[in-house]
Amino acid sequence: MTADDVRNVEDLKKCPIDYERHGPNFRDEFVEKTHELHAKCPIAWSDSYDGHWVASGIDELFAIARRSDAVTSFRDVDGTKNGYKGISIPAYAQSGPYTAPSFLELDPPEQTDFRTILNPYLSPAAVARWVPVIDELVRACIDDNIESGSIDFVFDLANVVPAVVTMGLLGLPLTDWVIHNEPAHALMYTPPHSPDFGRVRQIFEESKLALMESVKDVRANPRPGLLDALVRSTVVGKPLSDEQIRATAALLVGGGFDTTTALTGQSILWLSQHPAERARLIDEIDTLLDPATEEFLRYVTPAQGDGRTFSQDVEINGVEFKEGERLWLSWAMANRSPDVFPNPDEVDFDRRGNRHTAFGLGIHRCIGSNVARVLFKRMLTAVLERMPDFVVDPETVVHYESVAMINGLVNLPATFAPGKRIGPGLEETIERVQRIVIEQGLAEPVASRRGAASVGG
Repeated sequence: MTADDVRNVEDLKKCPIDYERHGPNFRDEFVEKTHELHAKCPIAWSDSYDGHWVASGIDELFAIARRSDAVTSFRDVDGTKNGYKGISIPAYAQSGPYTAPSFLELDPPEQTDFRTILNPYLSPAAVARWVPVIDELVRACIDDNIESGSIDFVFDLANVVPAVVTMGLLGLPLTDWVIHNEPAHALMYTPPHSPDFGRVRQIFEESKLALMESVKDVRANPRPGLLDALVRSTVVGKPLSDEQIRATAALLVGGGFDTTTALTGQSILWLSQHPAERARLIDEIDTLLDPATEEFLRYVTPAQGDGRTFSQDVEINGVEFKEGERLWLSWAMANRSPDVFPNPDEVDFDRRGNRHTAFGLGIHRCIGSNVARVLFKRMLTAVLERMPDFVVDPETVVHYESVAMINGLVNLPATFAPGKRIGPGLEETIERVQRIVIEQGLAEPVASRRGAASVGG
């Protein structure tokens, strides 16, 4: 048998498909492509991006996610270990001094130590302390627009609140959100082939430099927050370098900003298109908010998937994988698996047993899921209370050009019946909230401080 014959047999075994996630039509073709993969090959092979596997079925993702012994997200920064390329497919070219992997691209025990450090700041009890502050920020964003009868739900609300809160959790000045906001979003919605990608990479590098300066400042001037926790901790018995802390901060910024923004924007857009379901959610908010949140997470799936590398030859669900082969885990497609989710292409607030994969699976499941859920619920609740009649013109909506990573919106303009403001605007509110964060130690771990913040007076 010739080498070509071997390759042909291998291709047949791999169930070859066309899978251009960064392509200009992928968003429009997503549902059709998902149905095709579920029916034809829930584990498939694509020659795109130098060749990689695609896992789209939820049972297959569960099986693979349990195999941390054979599947890794590790990124070999300098190419001296195994050449593995981390979680991005295709892998972004990275150079210069700021290239350390975050803990999302590390394996245990390093990855486990990082999560142990960060968990006390991101637990349900810790996040609950921030709810009054979150509500104040949401109120201010709405007040800045409510008298005009128009708002861009992304630019004026969903971009802002998660970013400001993320700065607070890190222990950075809340006003720093403006430094990192555009780079965090633009890097996700600008595909690598875009003429604007060079500019986006440049502003992202500037954001990374700013984070590095923040790490140095926290090291020199300790203050409560996630950065201070990383400065004071060790991973596998060794203190972390400034660059390791910067890389972790960048992950928290990216995860804290863009995913919750995408979930909020897409959910509001859907509610605008389904007024009867919006009216029902408003009327039954006390009982429907939680299941609606989980259903929007499933249906929207803000973080579309993650890349992995097989660290050894292994057979999973009858498919043979080879060490070094790349894999894309499609959380979004898994969330449309018809055997688990009846009528998967519809939003159903009455869906029960909603074991979606929107936060990932396995050891790398999203550490910020508690923050995301709370932010989303507080923003959505306020919108439904204060501007329940909002109307979105679909012709004005700007979707991400690429949904290869995040299923988001660049802009979401809406109109509504004007209302009355009830407090100061965003700039003044951020200044006041900053004092509250410091005086009440909100950025301290929950073991140190308990009870929700007080924002009265």
